[in-house]
Amino acid sequence: MKLYLRVDSETEDTLILQLLESAEKVCQDVIRADEETLKKSNNAKTAIMYTTAYFYEHREEADYKQLMLTLRSLLFGDRKDGF
Repeated sequence: MKLYLRVDSETEDTLILQLLESAEKVCQDVIRADEETLKKSNNAKTAIMYTTAYFYEHREEADYKQLMLTLRSLLFGDRKDGF
């Protein structure tokens, strides 16, 4: 993830791990499934990395509505009808 974000130092490792965990949870919510089902999704890795990068880059002015629309588009094929 640090390579994707182009972060060289170790000073933000904790932050990046927290953002990565949050991104996984958000993607699980969007796909309406558990972690195992998310991992089987073709676009899961892309969605998680995109979300983590979005959280990292937009820490102070995030547009969550736009983020959710993008994630729904990425994960639409694997999204469950209901919880």
